[in-house]
Amino acid sequence: MEDNTPKKPQQLSIEINPQVTKTAYSNLAIISHSASEFVIDLASNLPGMQKAVVESRIIMTPEHAKRLLNALNDNIMKYENQFGPIRLAGGGPRPGSTFNLADFNPGGNKS
Repeated sequence: MEDNTPKKPQQLSIEINPQVTKTAYSNLAIISHSASEFVIDLASNLPGMQKAVVESRIIMTPEHAKRLLNALNDNIMKYENQFGPIRLAGGGPRPGSTFNLADFNPGGNKS
């Protein structure tokens, strides 16, 4: 006989250990992907500097990258409902306003 009682969602407890938690500022994300993973390099590009410094690298599966996208969309909506719209400098996305490593190797190997 099949059990049709609703199942309670599992809860995950997360503990952040201050000794191993590193906080880094990022105002630039460099995202690349292959068939099996997304690579997100978080960098800081400071005014007057010629070079951006990558502070952290996150590697995740395509499924988890999409879950991150959904979570960010949800949180941005909640933020804007509470604090008002987030305004992008220059009025919004423009051609060439994204940075993809594949753009620097046209026709080359996209790994």
